[in-house]
Amino acid sequence: MITIYDQKSRVKILVAVGALLIGAATVVYTNILVRQVARREQEQIQLYAKAQRYIVNTEEEGGLIFVQEQIINVNKTIPIIFTNEAGLIGGARNVDLPPHLAPADSVARLRHELALMKERHQPIVVEYAAGARDYIYYNDSHLLAQLRTYPLVQLGVITSLAVMAYFAFSYSKRSEQNRVWVGLAKETAHQLGTPLSSLVGWQSYLRESERFANEPIIEELGKDIRRLEIITERFSNIGSVPVLNDENLLQVTRNAIDYLQSRVSKKVKFTIETDLPLDTPARVNVPLFDWVVENICKNAVDAMEGRGSITLHLRRVRVRRSWYRRAAPGRQVAVDITDTGKGIPKNKLESVFLPGFTTKRRGWGLGLALAKRIIENYHEGRLFVKWSEMGRGTTFRIVLNQ
Repeated sequence: MITIYDQKSRVKILVAVGALLIGAATVVYTNILVRQVARREQEQIQLYAKAQRYIVNTEEEGGLIFVQEQIINVNKTIPIIFTNEAGLIGGARNVDLPPHLAPADSVARLRHELALMKERHQPIVVEYAAGARDYIYYNDSHLLAQLRTYPLVQLGVITSLAVMAYFAFSYSKRSEQNRVWVGLAKETAHQLGTPLSSLVGWQSYLRESERFANEPIIEELGKDIRRLEIITERFSNIGSVPVLNDENLLQVTRNAIDYLQSRVSKKVKFTIETDLPLDTPARVNVPLFDWVVENICKNAVDAMEGRGSITLHLRRVRVRRSWYRRAAPGRQVAVDITDTGKGIPKNKLESVFLPGFTTKRRGWGLGLALAKRIIENYHEGRLFVKWSEMGRGTTFRIVLNQ
């Protein structure tokens, strides 16, 4: 099915493609400008060389003044170094030399600039009437150098804007999703309240009635009423800051499984194993943690089609936490929930936590999405698929802080 999350992914792709197209167009257009400016500067240097040759070869006084003022002196941007046939530097123009530099240091600096110019452009040869020749080496003007780096700067700006837009869009969508989650949860808790109050009243009536004295069904009804109260409390906690307490992890896990085991197929075997001391605590909100275990185990029962085994293994883990995690590395415990079901294809391992993703004919696909939100947003832990193999089963890992 196509969900709002698919549409969100498409919009993000469109933003990325748009940024790439703008960046590519910028690079292409700027490169055209760079080639045009580079060609013009080359023509200027060639004209400069002709003017230099004219000054040396001609004896016309008026022409010399015109060439000197209108061609030679007009170049104030393109760095130039003159050398003779032996490679000795005869002069330079527009080369940035620090003031008060010692003569030897100035020569060394000019030789360094000359080496850069030789790598950049072929020299312009100036041939004189007497048969001698000089060479004019040049580099890009400051304007051309800026044009060459401009695409990189603009690409960086475009990339930064695209990344900012991406994260802003993701944040706004998450905020919208959070509002939907909270609204749905609060409304569900509200709707459950009325029939739950009625059931409590009916249970009290049945207990006081002589007709139903010593009926075990009344106690079973009480268990289900208590379960509905827990479910209502779970939904009420969504959107609120849940209270996390140091709870005995083994006992909490066992309680969650005890309730669930009596309400699923008898052909499903539940096993709890632990590598931890029996009194190991973890920071959890019991109703919400029970909900997570219940969702994962119910999905496992469906994957096994009501026949198989589910093993819950408690162990200590070392997780390298990101900068936004509060708990220190090495202070986490994990609950691995392994089933013997059909397994999850590798290309679906991340999708299983997306709201709306389901392989069942009837289902909203919200169980694992809500479980991940409870563990990662409210418990500041992690929930992920640790292992899965088609035809053999799946392991979900819940990481909790201590």
